[in-house]
Amino acid sequence: MRKRISLMAACGVAALGLAATPAHAADPVFTLAGPAEIGLRPHPGQNVGPQKTSVEFRLVNDTAAAFDRQSTFTIDLSGLKGIADVALAKQQGSDCALTEAAVTCKRPALWKGETTVVDLDLSAAKDSKAGATADLTVTGKAEGATFKSATTKVRVGGPDLVLERADLKAEQKPGDKQPLSIVFANEGTESVQGVVLEMRTTHGIDLVEQYDNCSYSEDPSEGRPWNTGWSTVQCLLEGEYKPGTVYGVDGPLTLKAAPHAFADGLTYAVYAAGDQPKAGKTSKKPTGGKKLAVRERAAKASAQSVDLDPWNNLQEFDFRTRNSADLVAWPVALAGGAGETVKADFGFRNNGPAWVAELRSGQSIARTDIVIPAGTKVTKVPAGCQGVNADGTAREQTLGAPRYFCSTGHVVGEREKFSYPFELKIEQVVANAAGSVSVGQGTPEGTKGQPWDPNHANDKASVVISAKDGGASPSPTATATASPTATATSSATATATATSGATANGGLAATGSSAGPLALGGAVLVAAGGGLVLAFRRKSGTHA
Repeated sequence: MRKRISLMAACGVAALGLAATPAHAADPVFTLAGPAEIGLRPHPGQNVGPQKTSVEFRLVNDTAAAFDRQSTFTIDLSGLKGIADVALAKQQGSDCALTEAAVTCKRPALWKGETTVVDLDLSAAKDSKAGATADLTVTGKAEGATFKSATTKVRVGGPDLVLERADLKAEQKPGDKQPLSIVFANEGTESVQGVVLEMRTTHGIDLVEQYDNCSYSEDPSEGRPWNTGWSTVQCLLEGEYKPGTVYGVDGPLTLKAAPHAFADGLTYAVYAAGDQPKAGKTSKKPTGGKKLAVRERAAKASAQSVDLDPWNNLQEFDFRTRNSADLVAWPVALAGGAGETVKADFGFRNNGPAWVAELRSGQSIARTDIVIPAGTKVTKVPAGCQGVNADGTAREQTLGAPRYFCSTGHVVGEREKFSYPFELKIEQVVANAAGSVSVGQGTPEGTKGQPWDPNHANDKASVVISAKDGGASPSPTATATASPTATATSSATATATATSGATANGGLAATGSSAGPLALGGAVLVAAGGGLVLAFRRKSGTHA
């Protein structure tokens, strides 16, 4: 099975060394990067081919512009003789050449940002010995530029922690509990001194028990305390974990669906102590006197694969909770005279009970469609809102549009309020002039009700502007027959604006089996009655 180790997947960034040629004062400096270390499955011998591990070396151009001169990159292979065999990856282009002594790549220009220099496939040489190591160093050269080299240590053999997939139920309802069974093995060639078990859950999943040898932290989103993206638990399991041995966590680990659970996810992983991702800034440790322990298990529980692979120590799971989120647009009533400029807060609130997120895709949860009353002209528009024509088609000018589409961002917390502050100039007082505010799923024409919203009657509300002279004006009630009830009283103290939104926590690729896009930070999920998307982070050196 061919596995891939890239810059983002590696346990750390390779050590960076300065290029031998000094830079001129104005010369740009570029950084080469790759995994700090990779392990190769020992050669099986006889006629069986060795398994491959892919290594990606990348160039980081964080200067202000592209570099338009030819650059040459070289990887010295002399140190790998007798230890590892090297081949260009199948997807590698023709701009790289491989000889017995080196890999050479040429680039006519270096674009801004990160780009791949070369992808290599490595496998243990036939007569290599477990424990043998060598350095793989990439250097760069170009007229008028300096490069920082990168070195990756290649090792034959080593420990390989492999995690068994737990038997969990995807379908649940708020309040449901289920045990999380942790079974792992060391399928490598060397022992591990100490293991860290990491469990990360999204906003709707809680871990019931707490242990003294575990730390607990959250990835908060600034200004949105009820809407944290991930909770992280890291438990240090001391002891020696020998090759060929299977272990199980001895102590209950219970997952519970919160009242606001909807489309949620879990990642759980085991790392050699010291290799685990960095925990959150505000981690805490309980002092209740209980410790999570480990015991040996029968070998039949051995994990799914036997290659040295940094991915198989991590598992993901998607939960679908039977729940809903009621998005409610609020009415707006304004008064003013001709020539005056008035301020208006258009928007909606989530009456819950569920939170909703698109942490995998980062796409907007809902659109707010604002129709401006006749006789008024918009003079100030908040970020996240785009002016459109009356029929919803695109237009170039943002100010003065008859209609606006506003984005929520990719997270809507339970009991969260989204307010889009506009300024409007009353050019003419038009009797009974009315607009509207609608919230829902974006369509080319505007919005339609979200499938997970149980009450579409309150998705739309009126916008009314009346004269200041005290004349009769329309009542600013919702245009639908049902108006917001007492459930609309929000306990949230923070107010999200069009520019607010939790950042996506990482980017694990989906490996679960969802029925459709779902919400929340770690894997594809699908809620009953609707589609959201969940984004999980792959193994990296630190959490986003």
